Amino acid sequence: MTEPRRYGDELAVVTVTYSPGETLERFLDTLAEATEREPQVVLADNGSTDGVPERVAAERPNVRLLVTGENLGYGAAANRGVAEFGDEYGWVIVANPDIEWGKGSIDELLKAASRWPRGGSFGPLIRETNGEVYPSARLLPSLGKGVGHAVVGRVWRDNPWTKAYRQSDTEVRERPAGWLSGSCLLLRREAFDSVDGFDPRYFMYFEDVDLGDRIGKAGWQNVYVPSAEVVHIGGHSTSKASAKMLEAHHLSAYRYMADRHQGAEWKPLLAAIKAGLKLRLKLETRK
Repeated sequence: MTEPRRYGDELAVVTVTYSPGETLERFLDTLAEATEREPQVVLADNGSTDGVPERVAAERPNVRLLVTGENLGYGAAANRGVAEFGDEYGWVIVANPDIEWGKGSIDELLKAASRWPRGGSFGPLIRETNGEVYPSARLLPSLGKGVGHAVVGRVWRDNPWTKAYRQSDTEVRERPAGWLSGSCLLLRREAFDSVDGFDPRYFMYFEDVDLGDRIGKAGWQNVYVPSAEVVHIGGHSTSKASAKMLEAHHLSAYRYMADRHQGAEWKPLLAAIKAGLKLRLKLETRK
C-alpha cells in the first residue's frame, strides 16, 4: 500500500487565466494584503490572447506562468497548476483571477483550518460588486432541489427549490456546507490529493459541486468561513462567449446528475432532465 504524501505548511496560489484583462493586476495587488505570508503564484493559462498573463509573470518575482497549451477547462487547468508545487506546499488557494481579496482574508481561512482538522476545503464570504452576498456555500443538489433549481431557477427566481439549494435562509456563520464556490477555495492538499483533484471531464461549471461532493464522501469537510471576505468582479473572460458558457453549464449539470444516478431505472428520469435543460438552454439563448 502506497504511503500518502506528507506536505509542509507553505501556501501556494493557482489561478486559471483566459485573457483576464486588468482584473489580474487587482487580484495580485490585493493578494498581498490578504495574508502575512508570501505565497508563490502560478497562472495556469488556457490560451490567453491579451498578453496580460505573460506581462504580469515577467514583472512579479513570485508569479510564474504555466502555459497549458490549449483551453483545458477550469478544473483540468487548476489541477495542472497545483501539480507545479512541491511537497512543502500543504495549502493551495484555487481562485478566479477576477477576485479582489479582503484584507487578511486568506489568513482568516488558514485560522479556520486550524479549527477544523477534517476540513478539506474552505471558502470565504463572496460579495458581488454591488455589495450583495453571493450564496457560495450550498447544499449538494438532490434530484428534487437540484432539478427544480436548474430547470426553473432563471424564470422563477423565488422558487422553493432554489431557495433551499442556495441556502438562502441559512444564517451567515462558520459551518460545514455541501459544496463551496470554486471561484475562491483554500484547499488542504492532502484532501485534494485524496480525491485526485478536480474531475477534468467538467470543462466549466459543476466542477466545484463535484469536488465538494467527493471531498465529503472521502471523509473531509467543506467549511464556509464568512469572517474571510472577497469580492468577485465576475465573468470577464466568459462574458465574450455567453452562449457557449450556457451550453457548458447545462452539459455539466446533466453530467453531475447522470454520474450519480446510473442504471436502467434512472434512464427515463435522466432523459426528462436532459430535455428540460435543453429547453431552458434554448429559451435563455433566445433571450
